Amino acid sequence: MAPRPIAVDVEHLEKTFRIPEHRVHTLKERALHPFRRTAYEELRVLDDVSFRILQGEFFGILGRNGSGKSTLLKCLAGIYRADSGRIRVAGQLAPFIELGVGFNPDLTARENVVINAVMMGLSPTAARARFDDIIEFAELERFVEMKLKNYSSGMQVRLAFSTMVQSDADVMLIDEVLAVGDAAFQEKCFAIFDSLRAAGKTIILVTHDMRLVDRFCDRAMLINSHRIEGIGAPEEISRRYLDVNFIDAGDDVADDGVLLERAHISDTWTADDRGERTDIGVHGEAVGVHSLIEAREPIPDPEIRVWIENEAGVRVFAASTLEFGRRVPDFRPGERRLFTVRIANRLVSDSYHVSVLVRSRDRPQEISAVRHRAARFSVVGGEHVGGIYDLEHTIELEPVPKEVTT
Repeated sequence: MAPRPIAVDVEHLEKTFRIPEHRVHTLKERALHPFRRTAYEELRVLDDVSFRILQGEFFGILGRNGSGKSTLLKCLAGIYRADSGRIRVAGQLAPFIELGVGFNPDLTARENVVINAVMMGLSPTAARARFDDIIEFAELERFVEMKLKNYSSGMQVRLAFSTMVQSDADVMLIDEVLAVGDAAFQEKCFAIFDSLRAAGKTIILVTHDMRLVDRFCDRAMLINSHRIEGIGAPEEISRRYLDVNFIDAGDDVADDGVLLERAHISDTWTADDRGERTDIGVHGEAVGVHSLIEAREPIPDPEIRVWIENEAGVRVFAASTLEFGRRVPDFRPGERRLFTVRIANRLVSDSYHVSVLVRSRDRPQEISAVRHRAARFSVVGGEHVGGIYDLEHTIELEPVPKEVTT
């Protein structure tokens, strides 16, 4: 089988914004200080970014807020000009990357659809011919003559996405703005994703939703601190993204924590009260949580922390080696340790996830290792009546005689 051609080729992309430290807001201020030089702070947003996307590929881009994802899409769309590097796109490109881009709020939906469709490569005749299909998909038939400034954000999303789908573009850029739409419209969009994949379109999706990545993407890319941290299978990149994004696993870990990878959490599992590995925890019996940790570099005064959360992401349990003033011997390079927590299982019947974190106590923001949702287990045998814990209790119901009135 011949290899698929390249649809998007990005080489050594660099982008830096210059942010003035002092802004002149009035003409008087400029007149009083005509020779004042403005100092700038440089903010590096993309740092030596290189990747390729194949034709017909559904490609996901993940990263924390501020990592450079949206700036990258705007560079691909030509909205931003890169400082250096090269971008090559094969075929017509349609962007759907920011609410309101390409729309004039003082024009009606009819006028905006035609203008936007032409901007995406359709001829004016073709844009008008597809207008009814665009409006029908967006479910905006009653609001065609309304000016866009009177549209809600959800209505604008529906109109923009419907226009993009009808553009016949070869490459489509879709940002997280799709999340503004309601659930019913999102399901329609997901059906469109399936049809676009079948038609061989190239789709680049920026999202924080791991379900979309796992469901649609052929490959995914993680951007962290303005550089590419990994490209590979969706499940692998999703796990890596969760490790980075949930680096603030402890309540006292700052949002700007840094993952240094001084250690490797090679395995995490749960065991029954006999010590045998299992992914089933019986309510009322002990559950052991085990994690195998290997140090790559010295880790002085380490803390090991574990926490359990249910499917909804609610943390139901957390434990740390810091409890009771306990101190752990320093890790030496190459040293392996088995961390174990034994729990009296009072959880209700549900599925649960185990996460583990390693760091030094003196530098809590420097994370030596973290595995978010490293293991999964289910609890059986506990009543599930709406809470998190099935605590021992009794229920009584007895009649109360009416009070005698005189």
